[in-house]
Amino acid sequence: MITKTTQITEVSIEELADKVADKLLFKIQNCLDYLAIKQSDVFLTRQETTDFLKINSTALWHWTNKGKVVSYGIGNGRY
Repeated sequence: MITKTTQITEVSIEELADKVADKLLFKIQNCLDYLAIKQSDVFLTRQETTDFLKINSTALWHWTNKGKVVSYGIGNGRY
């Protein structure tokens, strides 16, 4: 049987805000570092794009028509 223990510690609002801010800053910095690595353009297939953006293909079609997402036709495929 697995038992879990919960420990409650008093923290001030400022300490909690600092901890949350530090964690968010860390996550944002990781995202910025990841984006900085990708210097060249990357072409994704429609399926890869929908998976990456976590949307369905209908939303991608609408976004492409509205100009929110740029698509290129290369050969018989859309990227």
